[in-house]
Amino acid sequence: MQRYKILIASAFVVFTLSALISRAFNSESTEAPKKAVTASTIEKDPKIDKEVLLYASRQKKLQAALNAYFKKAIANGDVVGAGVSIVKGDSIVISDGFGTKKSTDNSPVNGETVFRLGSLSKGFAGMLAANIKHEGKLNWTDRVSDYLPEFQLGDGSNTKSITLANILSHTSGTPYHSYTNLVEAGLPLKDIAKRFKEVMPISKPGIMYSYQNAMFALCGEMMKKATGKKINTLLDDRFFKPLEMCTTTTDFETLTHEVNIAMPHVKARNGWRASHLRDNYYNAVAAGGVSSNAHDMGRWMRFLLGHNPDIMDSSAIGEAFNPFIEISGHRKYYQRWPGHTRSYYGFGWRIHKFTEGQANVEKTIWHHGGSVNNYRNEIAVYPESDLGICVLLNNNSPIAKTVIPDLYEIVKKVYKEEEATTSKRM
Repeated sequence: MQRYKILIASAFVVFTLSALISRAFNSESTEAPKKAVTASTIEKDPKIDKEVLLYASRQKKLQAALNAYFKKAIANGDVVGAGVSIVKGDSIVISDGFGTKKSTDNSPVNGETVFRLGSLSKGFAGMLAANIKHEGKLNWTDRVSDYLPEFQLGDGSNTKSITLANILSHTSGTPYHSYTNLVEAGLPLKDIAKRFKEVMPISKPGIMYSYQNAMFALCGEMMKKATGKKINTLLDDRFFKPLEMCTTTTDFETLTHEVNIAMPHVKARNGWRASHLRDNYYNAVAAGGVSSNAHDMGRWMRFLLGHNPDIMDSSAIGEAFNPFIEISGHRKYYQRWPGHTRSYYGFGWRIHKFTEGQANVEKTIWHHGGSVNNYRNEIAVYPESDLGICVLLNNNSPIAKTVIPDLYEIVKKVYKEEEATTSKRM
């Protein structure tokens, strides 16, 4: 009888250990091992066990720190709901939600809750252009007028000088936010392209940075001409499906049928009031028509960091992050981030340089903010640290301007503390 009990207990221990190992190494929120791990492997290599415990400890501390951060922001009335993802290496360490989907009920935001991305969509468009360019069907120097004969800006010479690179980097020479009102009004891009002949250029192409939505969105029409497919289909086939970003979409109809969605909010006298979904920017998907959630954005950042080479080569990914034009001045919120030295715009992405530490080592951030339909979002990828941070908000929160450096400091602190603790134990 005693022997029988011992056998049952042993079997239970083995089953529990196997379940824990399987969960730790097969979960998407876990650093994937190079080879299969079993109980016998852990016995032979205790380092693996330490790595699992270290990962779990970091994840727990990050979760606690984020809980405290967003609990305070919600209590202060700065945040209604937030979807947050943090990627380190090839692991989605955090994919979670904070606050509520709607101010009038207590339905919580989670990692699967959908938000509209706004201008975070530009990062998808820039990367898609890099993907098609790598395939040989498109080039940065291709002229817009060769793909869209109806397009004209300035005289003929000026028009022929405007390239794909110019519209992706906001350097076409158009005044700030030219015809964003027409995008908001829902006009087809081909009709908007014709209207640019009425606009007076403020500079020659490639000289001046001037942020755009309508002009930027024309890249989608160029990609359609180059491939024969709409940008919606191209994003699905080349990124969303292979990356298993199952909830990421580019059409309003799908969004309206989404059950797990964070509703947009506007400022009211006593806090935030839930607003309605709007159908703007689905005529200009490249500029602001993508919707997603924290979990899918974690997959996206892991891809940007080069952990899916089967989908896109790192060298091709890097082309979207080449600094094309410097963003002058020091008035933008990201230009006031700690250690900031200078900023550029690549193709759908801002590239920031900053220094940290006593050695004053210069590092890079690939970044973009997004605002649409009263959603406010931020994404930042730190290539040297193999780190990505994305925050999706369903209100125009004041913390949006500082949430990236705030969370970066939280991540840095947790990883440094754990490294110090591990070193002492060893």
